[in-house]
Amino acid sequence: MSRVARMPVIIPNGVKVNLNGQKIIIIGNRGQLAYMINTAVAVFKEDNNKLIFSVHEKNTDLTYANAQAGTARALVNNMVIGVVNGFEKKLLLKGVGYRASVKGNRLVLMLGFSHPLNYIFPKEIQIECPSQTEIVITGCDKQLVGQVAANIRSYRKPEPYKGKGIRYVDEMIRTKEAKKK
Repeated sequence: MSRVARMPVIIPNGVKVNLNGQKIIIIGNRGQLAYMINTAVAVFKEDNNKLIFSVHEKNTDLTYANAQAGTARALVNNMVIGVVNGFEKKLLLKGVGYRASVKGNRLVLMLGFSHPLNYIFPKEIQIECPSQTEIVITGCDKQLVGQVAANIRSYRKPEPYKGKGIRYVDEMIRTKEAKKK
């Protein structure tokens, strides 16, 4: 069995886990998340505060089942972390006249185009702009937070000569040297 799947998922106090066949629902103070676990994986609740992942006995393709068990364990662990603490991504806008603001469920971006860009974000996600050049994306679903951040970044990726564009806070942009005469 995979090394990741061998580790149990510890359920903290205040988190409720419902196992209904292959469907798992995790409820915490930040929200509720649901996931359909692959049929090659078996999940057991132990001592009311641990989830154990293993391979179904009837499975013939052991390599596939081991990979799915590790994947399911990692996803469920991220769900537990998400409903307790949540996830956050920060973006920076670098460029003359680049700015962002939030109006209702829209993120309004001024990125040097002739018109402002409106990004309508899902209701499960919260977006704040502490300053005009910062965007903070928070939510309990790690995949959704990352996808929203990637979608916003795709409007104007950092270019390699001056570094203008939308970047993650911890992202390093390698700049190229300009052409010499």
